[in-house]
Amino acid sequence: MADQKTDPPRQLPLDLGHGTGYSRDELVVSGTNSQAAALVDRWPDWPSPVVVLAGPAGSGKTHLASIWQARAGAVGVDAGRIEDCIAGLGDRPALIDDVDKARIDEAGLFHLINAVRGAGSTLLLTARRFPLAWGVALPDLVSRLKAAATVEIHEPDDLLLAGVITKLFADRQVEVEPHVVQYLVRRIERSLATAMRVVERLDRIALERKTPITRALAAETVSAMDQGQGEFEI
Repeated sequence: MADQKTDPPRQLPLDLGHGTGYSRDELVVSGTNSQAAALVDRWPDWPSPVVVLAGPAGSGKTHLASIWQARAGAVGVDAGRIEDCIAGLGDRPALIDDVDKARIDEAGLFHLINAVRGAGSTLLLTARRFPLAWGVALPDLVSRLKAAATVEIHEPDDLLLAGVITKLFADRQVEVEPHVVQYLVRRIERSLATAMRVVERLDRIALERKTPITRALAAETVSAMDQGQGEFEI
């Protein structure tokens, strides 16, 4: 009787909780986000008490906002409960991330801006669109938003995407050849969030198969993600 072929044992990767690094040292800067990074770095010397970072999903707005929040000791304000936060704010800076994700509390935002201006403090808003595209109807709020300084963050360029992918692998103590990184830059959606998902998936598959991360494995992984496959045939 012929020996029955058995599959090689798999190493099941442990979820070690590789958190996203949001410190200033971990920020990769390129032409697409250099203006926004400079604005964060120069705080509190801002051109306006209210600053809006506007850019598409996955462009790094939350990373920049987190850096600023830590540096400024800013209070994170829930976009849906703005009024509740104003009374205890005092003269501390404030942050609303993804302010245009849902319907904007126009009265609350107007009162928050007034409170920040009155206290001589600062407010950072991140959004996917410029303020004029938020559909604000309250005339006084429109006036306040027109006076805000708006900085646009573009989709990641090749330099930024390659730097982020390299950093994400380094965070996991995984060495990857530069040509593999360049392949991923050319193939994946131009989004930092997508880069995080690809790196996590590649690291997990390489651990399960006990293989290095090669261009072939990167191609298989990206193709499977493009096809919407949640699991891979190991």
